[in-house]
This record gives sequence, C-alpha cells and structure tokens, in this order.
Amino acid sequence: MRKSLAFLSCLGLTLSALVPVFADELKLYAAAGVKSPLVEAARDFEKATGHKIVMEFDPAGTAEKKFIDDPKAAFLITAEQRISDAEKSGKLKNGLTTIIGDTVGGFAATPGQPKPDISTPEKLRAALLAAPRIVFSDPARGATVGAHFMKVIEALGIKDEVLKKAVLAKDGIETMHMVLDGKADLGITQLSEIMQSNRAALVGPFPKEFDLATTYALWLHNDAPAAARDFVKLITSPAERAKLVEHGLRPPA
Repeated sequence: MRKSLAFLSCLGLTLSALVPVFADELKLYAAAGVKSPLVEAARDFEKATGHKIVMEFDPAGTAEKKFIDDPKAAFLITAEQRISDAEKSGKLKNGLTTIIGDTVGGFAATPGQPKPDISTPEKLRAALLAAPRIVFSDPARGATVGAHFMKVIEALGIKDEVLKKAVLAKDGIETMHMVLDGKADLGITQLSEIMQSNRAALVGPFPKEFDLATTYALWLHNDAPAAARDFVKLITSPAERAKLVEHGLRPPA
C-alpha cells in the first residue's frame, strides 16, 4: 500500500512538472480577418505553456463591444481606429495597444467561375450590376468592409440596384461560406478572410480610388496576467508576423 501511494505521489509530481501549476484561461475577442493565424498561434501557445486562449471572432465593431461588456476578457483585436476612439471616449482604459498588421478590402467569386474585372470604378460598377447575387457583411454589426461598400455603391450611383439583390452576412466568414457554396456570385470582405477561406476565390482589392486598408491592433489591459503578455509576444514575433503575411495581412510598417 505504501509503495502504491509513493508511486502515485511520484506520478503527480512528474505530471505537475509538465504543465503550469496555475494554468490561465484567457479570453480573446477578435475581428474575423485574423482568425486563421490566431487559431494556429493559440494552438502552439497552449501546447507550449498549458495556458488556454478562448477565442471569439466577429466583425470589428461587434468584437469591440463584446470585449468591453466582458470584464473577464484579456485582450481585443480589432481596427486600430476603433481602439483609439474607445480610449478617447473612456470605454477602454489603462491598456496597451500593439499594431498587428493591415488588411485590405476586396472581392471574392466562386472558384471555377469567370472573375469580373474590377480594376477601375467603371469596371467595378459594371461588375456589380452584372452579378446576379451579392453578399457582404452587415454594417450594422460593425463590419468595416460592409460600411465601406455601402459608401462605394452610393458613390457609383447604384446603391438601390445592388441592395435589391444583396444579402447581408453576419461577418466575413459567413460571406465566404456563401460564395464558396455557390449561394452568391460576388462577395465583399477582407482579402485576408478570402485567402484564409480559399485563395482560388480571390478576385482582387477595390480600385485604388476606393482603396480600403484597415490597420488591426491588439489591446491588452495593463494588469493582464503574465501569460497574456507572453501570448502578445508570441503573435508579434517575426515568425508569427510571417504567418500573418501568408494569410493575407500586410505587416506593420
């Protein structure tokens, strides 16, 4: 009996050496444009440290709101401008902002189908009028590209025609599901979301006259646990920044 107890005690000590004594569970709210590289980084981090990153992805505005409403959340990744505005209004206090990278708005089409020319405002206008079914993320949910697209179709003078045949998606991920499932002929979202879903669906960015580049940043509470700060160091390391580029984001200047 004593030998069994000694063995179990030894086993417990061995297992405790393999994982942190007090493993943290860290909540992260993030814009959907960085989903794939973040999921990979979180998996590597958990494997190396035992700390778990619980992630929820939404349009930029929704991610910001959920983070602010959740006092237990550790970090937020959304548009840098949103973070700046929230700090000025006092919604975000006592935190540190770290630039992640830039993502660019653009268009996706079902792989295997002819891709329209959207290189100029005139050609984009023609492509939008010709597309039978269009999908883009709902601006009311804080979708950066969705809000921009509304301004573009208004500037092109085709807002009513486009909205008659458009569907509003929950976010860029749902936008891409509809495009890849053949439920929409043209989708509008972040290029990073397109590349993370299926690179063959990429049509291209907005014409330069309507270029949309959004800088994503991470906001972390000053009093966040050491594990959270370690995760920030990981995702801003050269190796992880290279992964962001592979997934369609531009590194910070």
